[in-house]
Amino acid sequence: MANVTKKDLIEIISNATGLTQVDTRIVLESFLEAISKTLREGKNIEIRGFGRFKIKERKARMGRNPHTNTPVQVPAGYKPVFQASKELRNRINAGNGKNFPGPTEQQITSV
Repeated sequence: MANVTKKDLIEIISNATGLTQVDTRIVLESFLEAISKTLREGKNIEIRGFGRFKIKERKARMGRNPHTNTPVQVPAGYKPVFQASKELRNRINAGNGKNFPGPTEQQITSV
């Protein structure tokens, strides 16, 4: 199963909306920057029917350098987390088959 890149998303959205790819790129990059900025401010983002972006705090811990096997202090920090909504999980599992090929471009544009 191949990954979908930002370029692929731009093309799919552009074809579905009739916007130019340049305009679509601006919209998508603005959307992603808004998500990043909001998470940096410590706020969660909830998109009904899709999911929730939130920040989880990681505690400081002792790690190990795999090359030298020496202990290394890993500092505390934050990590972004995406939690899919029940509706999104249901849409993904609607195929209910083990060999889930993923949505086709036509299915994505018809949503």
